[in-house]
Amino acid sequence: MPTTTASQRRAAAKAEYDAFFAQCPSRQLLERISDKWVALVLAALGGDGPGTTPGDDPMPMRFSELQRRISGVSQKMLTQTLRALERDGLVTRTVTPTVPVTVSYELTDLGRSLQGLMKGIKAWAEGHMEEVLTHRGGFDQGSGGAAD
Repeated sequence: MPTTTASQRRAAAKAEYDAFFAQCPSRQLLERISDKWVALVLAALGGDGPGTTPGDDPMPMRFSELQRRISGVSQKMLTQTLRALERDGLVTRTVTPTVPVTVSYELTDLGRSLQGLMKGIKAWAEGHMEEVLTHRGGFDQGSGGAAD
């Protein structure tokens, strides 16, 4: 039986991931990254949002800055989202021993690779919202898609 290296085993496992299978761990990751708060946190840490210009570089932000940038997110939800992103290796949390203690969050390289994709999805949603609203209105006025 041939011996395989660790990188060969990782490559084989990676090739076996298929989110269409119920037990595939990639489903958990898809569930995480499809959350609206995750998309908005990644966008904010990636330099996107009110008061920024396109192409701004990713930057570390404090919790309060993130909460101000992401209108409507509760403290609890932002905390849960940041912890989950940190656990998945997408965000780092840095504690600076000042008075009071300063905590900042920043995208990791892995987080930056995802942030670029999420920024595109966010831009698509913003750019196509009028069309979607028009379709929703037509759908709601019509049969509502009822089966024959």
